[in-house]
Amino acid sequence: MEGKDNSLKSTIAVSLNNYLDAGAIVAGASGLSLWQKYLGLSEVDLGWLNFISANCLGAAVGAIIGGFLADKYGRKFIFTYNLLVYMLGVLLVMCSVNFPMLLAGFLLTGISVGVGVPASWTYISESSENNNRGRNICISQMSWGVGPFFILLFGMLFAPGGTLFSYVESIAAMFGVTGIEEAVNVFSSRVVFFTLFVIAFIAWNLQRQLEESSEFKANKEAAKAKGEDTGMIHSFKVLFSNKVAVKTVAFLAGIYLTWNLVASVMGFFQPHIYETAGGVSNETSQMMNCIQWAVIVFVGWLTSLVIDKMSHKLIYVFGLLVAIAAWILIVGIGVNGPAGLWTFCILWGIQGGCSVQVFYALWGSELFPAKFRAGAQGLMFFIVRGLSAVWGIIFTLIYGENGEGFTIAAYCMIALLVISLIVGILGAPNTRCKPLEEITKERYGDNY
Repeated sequence: MEGKDNSLKSTIAVSLNNYLDAGAIVAGASGLSLWQKYLGLSEVDLGWLNFISANCLGAAVGAIIGGFLADKYGRKFIFTYNLLVYMLGVLLVMCSVNFPMLLAGFLLTGISVGVGVPASWTYISESSENNNRGRNICISQMSWGVGPFFILLFGMLFAPGGTLFSYVESIAAMFGVTGIEEAVNVFSSRVVFFTLFVIAFIAWNLQRQLEESSEFKANKEAAKAKGEDTGMIHSFKVLFSNKVAVKTVAFLAGIYLTWNLVASVMGFFQPHIYETAGGVSNETSQMMNCIQWAVIVFVGWLTSLVIDKMSHKLIYVFGLLVAIAAWILIVGIGVNGPAGLWTFCILWGIQGGCSVQVFYALWGSELFPAKFRAGAQGLMFFIVRGLSAVWGIIFTLIYGENGEGFTIAAYCMIALLVISLIVGILGAPNTRCKPLEEITKERYGDNY
């Protein structure tokens, strides 16, 4: 177990993956209308961008690969190479001049995000003190809020009509792009993606200097001494042959899938919804989202102070009740006015600071033994993000070209959140501040 200072330092370094995950989703979302106008994209095209992005399929494919690679070769292996793929994907988006290039960039970025998620959450839990594990997961989730906050801030400043848009025009002129409004405007999105490239480079340099997880090394040595197979196929067999593990996968996928079907749509389409159904400008929608993410970070910080001291179930229920209230109120007040939009913006920000994802990350790394801890999380992430990809396409059909189906979509969101609430209440475990070894022994016996 690492010392407290090293635990916090490694948590911050690894948490940059969450910055890059949410940042990639929001960077794509904040510039969605600009890319749509520049490339002449339809609502279905936007649905496909969401489908293969860090929000959905790209992350799903990456997660199932990355989870089992992390269990076989180590968490450090992922940290050493994965962000190189992320930087390549971001570069493709920055340089896109057609829809296939944009799709390829979103896909590569999404795969990298998925590869990094299970290794990151697993590493944070394994390197944390028992009484700070929840705090460190919350810090990681705060990074998930800090990323969008800055990305949206940059998007707002660099957006057409924004304070720094003159610099965007100068950069576009450097590349010989002048006169065509749509082509110049989309450079604001290119600049935002460049900031992700810079953060990814910094994160890659920090993470490849981390020490390997001591729990992974101990488990690897034990497996070697017993002559156990540590390949992906064997890990799948072990995972699905254990009834406790299968039930845990079902529980965690249940709470996270239903919540993430809502959150994935909002993460990618929220600025677009504000601009179409809400009727606000691109700059205003990004300002509202920026404020919302500031609320998420603040509430996330408050949650980090109490999560290792309070009932996890209580915090979980509070977050979902606020989420449900946000959707009920926006249906009642209406989306096409400032009162409805701002009410939703603040309430959705509050739930984001103590959201289901906090507990999915925490419980997902606590409820499985080290030998398939990352692989199990990768599998669940694959299921959740893969189905979220399908839901993203369905959502665009329900929502319509100009938001005429918003109310029906909102009722679907409320139903999904209620399911997540019920499943969480019925299955929330009591693992607060227990050592990972003790949790594993209680659930799986001495053989794991």
